[in-house]
Amino acid sequence: MVTGGAGFIGSHICDRLLADGCEVVSFDNLDDYYSPGIKRGNIGGDRDGYTHVNADITDFDSLMAAMKEHEPDYVIHEAAQAGVRASVEDPAKTNRVNIMGTVNVLEAIRASDVKKLVFASSSSIYGKVEYLPFDEEHPKNPISPYGITKLACEMDMRVWNELYGIDYVALRYFTVFGPRIRPDLAIHKFIRRALEGGTFHIYGDGSKSRDFTYVDDAVAATIAAMTAGAGPYNIGGGTRITVAELAKTIIDRVGSGKMEYEADQAGDVIHTASDCKKARAELGWGPATDFGEGLESTIEWMKGIL
Repeated sequence: MVTGGAGFIGSHICDRLLADGCEVVSFDNLDDYYSPGIKRGNIGGDRDGYTHVNADITDFDSLMAAMKEHEPDYVIHEAAQAGVRASVEDPAKTNRVNIMGTVNVLEAIRASDVKKLVFASSSSIYGKVEYLPFDEEHPKNPISPYGITKLACEMDMRVWNELYGIDYVALRYFTVFGPRIRPDLAIHKFIRRALEGGTFHIYGDGSKSRDFTYVDDAVAATIAAMTAGAGPYNIGGGTRITVAELAKTIIDRVGSGKMEYEADQAGDVIHTASDCKKARAELGWGPATDFGEGLESTIEWMKGIL
């Protein structure tokens, strides 16, 4: 079962599992944070071995009914209210969906025969930078409600493991990008503006930096975590560039667009950079996609949807 299976990362995970011969249940309410039509497109048509359940993780009865009907061996928990800025604007929804939804997932697993839970955490849990790159022991000082909820979910999982024996892995994804990328994310916005010959709105002075992870690499780490590892792991691409450098790279590759700077936004971390030694050692995983290659694939995909 993949919660959030119609979303950006979740739908790629479903595709990979189906290609590997698994039976897959997508559990997703098609929330209107961004277009439900995009998510329906991610689901695609009827596929052998694939079932979509249109329901909400905050509805425990629906979640429990799906667990009883389909009896999954593994749960990959991708469903969440995404977005740092969305969490600043509506922290109550972010807490309700992310924390209470995750507690529902844990409780449904506790009442089932699931072998393992793989959870989509986030580099946002680190927040204020003490040193770079972040290893898993870096202090956790999130600066957005979104980051707080992801950290709280990790703590819940640790306690459910200790109290009830639920095996889990928490994957701290670092800024995932690629085809199907959410429309609220910077790379999507920048590519769209470039293809339309428009203006990039850059918050702050452009010096903030991110470690970008191609979606196929995030999916590979998630699949590996089903049968290996325990606890938290950083999952990053190993390429850290500034927002201004990202914008310039996209302008150069597309051949149009311009940058415009605006006031900084609350809740955004200054820098992220991943130390993935633990994932390499215990999951047998490492990023395989060059940032430039991944960006080109994303641009080509964007051309196809505009």
